[in-house]
Amino acid sequence: MHWVYYFGRVLIRILVFPFAWLEIKGKENTPARGPVLIVCNHLHIADPPIVAASIKLKCVLMAKDELFQHWWTRFWVKNFGAFPVRRGGIDREAIRQAEEWLKKGVSVIMFPEGSRSKNAKMQPALPGAALIAYRMGVPVLPVGITGTDKLRRLGWCFLHHPRITVTIGKPFNITANERNTAREQRNELINDIMRSVAALLPKEYRGVYDSEEVDEN
Repeated sequence: MHWVYYFGRVLIRILVFPFAWLEIKGKENTPARGPVLIVCNHLHIADPPIVAASIKLKCVLMAKDELFQHWWTRFWVKNFGAFPVRRGGIDREAIRQAEEWLKKGVSVIMFPEGSRSKNAKMQPALPGAALIAYRMGVPVLPVGITGTDKLRRLGWCFLHHPRITVTIGKPFNITANERNTAREQRNELINDIMRSVAALLPKEYRGVYDSEEVDEN
C-alpha cells in the first residue's frame, strides 16, 4: 500500500478531533484478519475516510468515479486505497476490482445506497454488495455511521463539535435461497445486509430498512 494509505488514516483521526467528537463502538467485532466486506450507510462525503480510519483491517473502498477525473484528487484518493465506481447501476468493473482485492486478502468498504442520503434516512440499496459477498463467500461486516449528516462549515464544526458515531456490528455470512431466481436472491440478500446495518442505527436513521424485525438500539 502507498504511504498515503497509512498517513491518511492517521491524519483523518487527527483532523477530526478539532471539529467533532468521534466515537467508535463495537471494535471487538472486527475480525483479527480479513478479508471481509464492510457495508455502511451513507450520509456525508466524510463517511468513507472516517469509516476507513475506524476499521483496524487493511481495506480499500469504492469511491465515486468523479473523484478520479482530476489528477490531483485522483492521486490522493487512489493512493488512500480507493477505486472508482460508476453510480446509478451495477458497475461490473468495480465489482471485478472489489473481488480481486478480496482474493488478495484485503477487505473492501462499500456504501450500497450509491449516494449520500439527503435526509439522513437509509435509502434503497443496489445489489452489488450482495453479489460480491455471495460469489466470494466472505463475511459481511455491517457498520452504521451517525452524526456526519450534521457536519457544516469548518468554523461551525469547530464551535459546535457534533458527535460522530461509528458502530461496528458482528460479521456474518450470507446464504441464498435456491428456490429464488437470481434477481430475487440479490434483492433478498441486499435487504438482509442493509437491515443488519439499520440495526446498528437509531430508529430515525433507518429509513426504508426500518421494520419490526430490526431491534431497537
